[in-house]
Amino acid sequence: MIPRGISTQQESPRIYSVSQLTRDIKTLLETKYPAVRVEGEISNFRLSPTGHAYFSLKDEFCQMSAVIFRSQLRGLSAPLKDGMRVVLSGSIGLYERRGEYQIIVSRVEEKGVGALQIAFEKLKRKLFEEGLFRPEHKKPIPLLPRRIGVVTSPTGAAIRDILNVLERRFSNLHIILNPVRVQGYEAAGEIATAISDFSRMSNVDVIIVGRGGGSLEDLWAFNEEVVARAIYASKIPIISAVGHEIDWTISDFVADVRAPTPSAAAELVIGRKDEMVERISAFRDRLYHYASALLADSRRRVDIARQSYVFRQPGDLVKQYRQQVDELLDRLSLLCRHHLEISAQKVQSLGSRLESLNPESVLARGYSITLDIANGTVIYHVAQAEMGREVRTLVRDGSFISRVSDVRPGGATWRTKSNGSSRE
Repeated sequence: MIPRGISTQQESPRIYSVSQLTRDIKTLLETKYPAVRVEGEISNFRLSPTGHAYFSLKDEFCQMSAVIFRSQLRGLSAPLKDGMRVVLSGSIGLYERRGEYQIIVSRVEEKGVGALQIAFEKLKRKLFEEGLFRPEHKKPIPLLPRRIGVVTSPTGAAIRDILNVLERRFSNLHIILNPVRVQGYEAAGEIATAISDFSRMSNVDVIIVGRGGGSLEDLWAFNEEVVARAIYASKIPIISAVGHEIDWTISDFVADVRAPTPSAAAELVIGRKDEMVERISAFRDRLYHYASALLADSRRRVDIARQSYVFRQPGDLVKQYRQQVDELLDRLSLLCRHHLEISAQKVQSLGSRLESLNPESVLARGYSITLDIANGTVIYHVAQAEMGREVRTLVRDGSFISRVSDVRPGGATWRTKSNGSSRE
């Protein structure tokens, strides 16, 4: 017997559509939290083409989505960026299309820079001061690498993008994947080890290191010092391809080339094969035309030379050269005789001058030289001729000795006789 008041049919719960349930939850959230203030760190900041800003607000354990519409964004005193610690004022809403709750921001108060952003800037400054970012340490990417090494997750979107691009650009490349974790506590050590393995084995010509996009926390393995130093120590050129175009990591600064995305890294590492073949074909055609033109010009010059006078009458040309040689020899002989005559005249003139300075020539003209017998010096002044001193007088045909018996200071006087001149 069924007690009175008890239904024999069990009441089933109400069945909602997804839209109905979403709207009910949206109403509950907006009613419960019409105005809130939430503190956290900005991450994965993105500005849409329409001017609205989307980002995540996180703390040590959780994160939530946030949106600032263009009208409120224009009133901010400073631009927002990843790593900023802020207090957001606004309301809790729910984006129905994705069923995702979010804070709709009406006001932003800056609290400072987040811990990860501080660590990023600190390491960046340290490595910059050590010179790890200097351009002179950058190695060039080879034009046509035979083997390409890739350091990334084997299951992520990055490796698929890289393989797809390389397959389209150069289908017969040899690609070696060194699989690593790209997120989490052990990811940095695995990435650094993979880079060191490639560098030590030297089995690739260039290395692509990277992963797909994500928040600052997701990309943090590529901001670790151990990865930066492994990239810097690598003997092989490295392309860093981490995240999206707006994402920058420490590995981007240390690497030899930074690519905005993994797909862009695949495009940078090698050109399109069909373009290279086309360029080689163009070079071949240019070389063929140049060689043909050079050969035609050489043939023309040979024909001109064959028709020239020197090839038609070589003997006559030799005769003319012989005559020119004879003329040159005659001119050389004439010049030599002329120079010899001039030199002989100069020698004769110098001999005459030298002869005029010869003491014997002076004596031949009737002069004499008197010497002090005691010391052999020439007597130039009467003061040297002391009374009673013996002197030797040199004349043209000999010498004689006399004794000074009279000394007369004063100028020399001459008396002319019939047989010559005498001096008193």
